[in-house]
Amino acid sequence: MDASDILKKYERIVYLVLIILFAIIVTCSIGELVYIVYLNLFVQTPLLLENSELLGIFGYFLLVLIGVELLATVAAYINEKVIHVEVVIMIAIIATVRGVILLDPTSTDAPSMFGIAAIIFALCSGYYFLKKGGLASQQKLT
Repeated sequence: MDASDILKKYERIVYLVLIILFAIIVTCSIGELVYIVYLNLFVQTPLLLENSELLGIFGYFLLVLIGVELLATVAAYINEKVIHVEVVIMIAIIATVRGVILLDPTSTDAPSMFGIAAIIFALCSGYYFLKKGGLASQQKLT
């Protein structure tokens, strides 16, 4: 057994520990989301959500969705040594949209808004061209 084999096994163990910890975090986040929805829907104001509560729930939901997608990406990398480019771009789009949903437009200046718009345009254009061009949606890592 040479040094590269030992390093590969160590790397795989580190990835497995990270994926287990990430799965625990996502599971706890789902539990917290259920608790937040329960509190906001049935305890504080039964069956009545204010705009701020609704935006908070949507933001947390998207955060859990980002975690699940990242977990799937890491798992695919561990199993196949492949990065799914489409999934990575989709995660970036979801994360950016989450930031836009939670953004307070009254306290954000115009250059920041244009910057966010440029980021969304670039990500969506990249995703469109990736799908339209029929390019390989995976990058094999050696």
